[in-house]
Amino acid sequence: MPIAIVAGALANKPYNGGEAWVRLSWIQGLARLGFQVVFIEQIEPNACVDTVGHRVEFAESAGLAYFRAVTRQFEIAESSSLIYKHGEQVAGLSMSELCDAADAAELLVNISGHLDLPELMGRLRRKVYLDIDPGYTQFWQLQGQAGSRLDDHDAYYTIAENIGQPDCLIPSGDIAWRKVRQPVVLDEWPVCATANQNLFTTVASWRGPFGPIQHGGRTFGLKAHEFRKFVELPKLSPQSFEVALNIHPADAKDQELLEGHGWHLINPMVAASDPRAFRAYVQNSGAEFSVSQGIYVDTRSGWFSDRTARYLASGKPVLVQDTGFSRTLPVGEGLLSFRTVQEAAKGAEQIAESYDRHSQAARRIAEEYFDSDTVLGRFLDELGVCA
Repeated sequence: MPIAIVAGALANKPYNGGEAWVRLSWIQGLARLGFQVVFIEQIEPNACVDTVGHRVEFAESAGLAYFRAVTRQFEIAESSSLIYKHGEQVAGLSMSELCDAADAAELLVNISGHLDLPELMGRLRRKVYLDIDPGYTQFWQLQGQAGSRLDDHDAYYTIAENIGQPDCLIPSGDIAWRKVRQPVVLDEWPVCATANQNLFTTVASWRGPFGPIQHGGRTFGLKAHEFRKFVELPKLSPQSFEVALNIHPADAKDQELLEGHGWHLINPMVAASDPRAFRAYVQNSGAEFSVSQGIYVDTRSGWFSDRTARYLASGKPVLVQDTGFSRTLPVGEGLLSFRTVQEAAKGAEQIAESYDRHSQAARRIAEEYFDSDTVLGRFLDELGVCA
């Protein structure tokens, strides 16, 4: 059986069930296509913290506990490894076993360039960089802030489907970016009925891990900046709007603003801290409403959320801010886009009026555009890799 290696952040993002699904979908999707998949993650001392953020030793870290829990839950613990620093400590497969896997592997899928250990990278015959933060990745490279993580790859893929188009403001630089969608293993995301079809939800971080980007006299902002533009929505619509929102106490005024306008905010640590909790939260929702990071919107990137793809797969209609994805995905049934708060309110009304039709269309879109078998099959064909 051919070997594929997937590298990415799991322990580095503990208690974030949605982020875990991004890595799991590549692992599970490649396994479905006939690969023996090895998952590798690196973690540095400054990321080794306890559940309240205090620095601890690697063995006591919340990240390691989360890594072990998730890999066991999804039965990939025996083929996974968490590497501390440069291999000083390893949980899971040993460095010797990882070197053997790298020697034999047909492919590395390096999510955000996470893996950079020379003793492994130098052994791999085909290395693919996967960009899941479009705009940030390319602007950082242009400004010389990307470090070496983009170096030494054989192919570069991004989820920004409009990159290279005349109206897309993301610079390609000297990289020939190819496009790939967020894969969803549909068997993991069956259609689920809900008791409250009028409940629009999402899982979000108010500011996210990255700051605004300055380029060409413009500022490309955060999700917080976009959310403020739509704060009036619950007052314009009879539907309910709930967000499992990661928001810092320093942003208490923004939290008060949202709650004062009718948004129901819940703790994502309770609602979506691990992959199964995240899936349950999505599948108990009626639909999704979400804005996007300002950088995805303002660059007209065509970015589309992996989270939103999972709502679609679950038969949940989605109402999401337009990033230019209507160029490559069908909008109007199941998937509705908006640019203004008035358009958002109208979209929520349309979903509520014909919920069953929109629900069925949502699943069809997931099956046609995000099925991991199709997405990853095309990806492998482009690379000339066979299972």
